[in-house]
Amino acid sequence: MSATAEAGRRTARERAWDEAIDNFQGHAGIEKGLATATLEAQRHDLERLRAWALDEGLAGPGAVQDRHLREFLLGSARDLAASSRARLLSTLRSFFRFLQSEGRIDSDPTGTIIAPRRGRHLPDVLSIAQVERLLGWGDGSTPPDLRDRAALELLYGCGCRVSELCGLDVTDLDPAEAVVRLRGKGSKERQVPVGEPALAAVDAWLRSGRPRLAGRRPTPALLLNQRGGRLSRVSIWNLIKKAGAAAGLPATVSPHTLRHSYATHLLEGGADLRVVQELLGHADISTTEIYTHVDRAWLAEAWRSAHPRSGRR
Repeated sequence: MSATAEAGRRTARERAWDEAIDNFQGHAGIEKGLATATLEAQRHDLERLRAWALDEGLAGPGAVQDRHLREFLLGSARDLAASSRARLLSTLRSFFRFLQSEGRIDSDPTGTIIAPRRGRHLPDVLSIAQVERLLGWGDGSTPPDLRDRAALELLYGCGCRVSELCGLDVTDLDPAEAVVRLRGKGSKERQVPVGEPALAAVDAWLRSGRPRLAGRRPTPALLLNQRGGRLSRVSIWNLIKKAGAAAGLPATVSPHTLRHSYATHLLEGGADLRVVQELLGHADISTTEIYTHVDRAWLAEAWRSAHPRSGRR
C-alpha cells in the first residue's frame, strides 16, 4: 500500500474518532446540561482513549472490544490516581452507551467491565471554633477586606461551591427574604437561606466596598477584583489560604472545606439528610451520605475523648 493511501486511511480513522467524540460532547453539553468543567474532563479522557486506539490501529469506536478497553485501562492505571481512574471508566461507559443508543456501534464494550471498589475519603471538616477564627479574618477597613469577609461568610453560610460564589450577581441576593439564588452544576438553580452574619457582611461590602472597586464600569457581579471585574476562583482559593494561615488552620484548608463543614454542622445540629441534599444541590443523595460518615466519625471521637471505658482517660 502506498504512503498516500495509508495517510488517507489514517485520516479516515481520525475523523471517525473525532466525529464520535464531538457528537457525544454535544449530547452531554446540550441535552444533559453538564457543566463546562465536566465536559472538559470527559474530553480529556476521550482524547486519551483516541490516541491509544489510533496507535493500536482501531479504525473507530465500533472496532473497540472489551479486551481493548481492559488493556487501555490497565495501562492508564499506572499514572492516574484512583479518583481519575474511576472518572475515566465512567466517561467510557457514558460514551459507548451513547454511541450504542444512537446506533453507531453494535454493542457496548464496557458492559463486561467491573469498576474497582473505591474507599470513601472523608472530607476535611473544621470545628465551629475554627470556622469562627477563619471568618474573623481581616479588619474590614478596606474594600478588599469587606469583599473577602462577605465571600467567607457566604461560603460557610450557604455551603456554596467556589464556582457558585464567583458566579453570583448582585440581583441573586434577596435580603428581604434572606435567600440567595445559586447556579450549580449543569446550570441548575436553587435557593438557599442566608444568615444574618452573611447578610450584614454583604451589606457592608455593597455600601462601602463594591462602589469603590466598580468605579464607573457597570457589572452585575457581586464580588469584584481590584480592576472591577468578577472575582475569580483562584482569588477565592488564595483568600482561603491566607485567612486559614492567619487563623492557624491546616494548610489543606480550601473553599470546599467550608462547604464540607457547613454540611457536617447541619447534620450535627439535627438537620435531615434530604434537607442537606437540597441545600448542597446534590442530584443524588448518595453524594450527600458521605457526611453521615463524617458525623459518625465525630461522634466516635467525642466518645473516645469522654467515655471512661474508651481507653483514652
